[in-house]
Amino acid sequence: MQKLYAMFPAGWPGCALLLLRLSVAAHALTAGALAQDPRVPAWIRLLCVLACLLLTVGFSVAPVAALLAVLALGFFSGAPDSCEILYAIVDAVALAILGPGAFSLDAHLYGRREIVLTGRSGKHDANE
Repeated sequence: MQKLYAMFPAGWPGCALLLLRLSVAAHALTAGALAQDPRVPAWIRLLCVLACLLLTVGFSVAPVAALLAVLALGFFSGAPDSCEILYAIVDAVALAILGPGAFSLDAHLYGRREIVLTGRSGKHDANE
């Protein structure tokens, strides 16, 4: 995951990525998992719920966001609210490209590490 993203931004950019993750997850819940559309099979609803949980905690963000974009693309044709679905696809693709941000499980597991080198521990006397 570290090689996939050059950085995991914190601060305001990290907050914006958190909001984007939550937005994509909320749309996937309302449009996919909780939709009353009889064309949506139960396994896709379950897949959407699992993907939303993964996005919310920020685990495997790029593949999950890409999966949600593909699932939304499947329902794009013939949908009465096609613009809304198109916006969700664009948001999911942007999230897959940008990455999870610092406020995610991916950043905790795979983020940049800082190595701190310290001197010898303990006291050593020169007369010993």
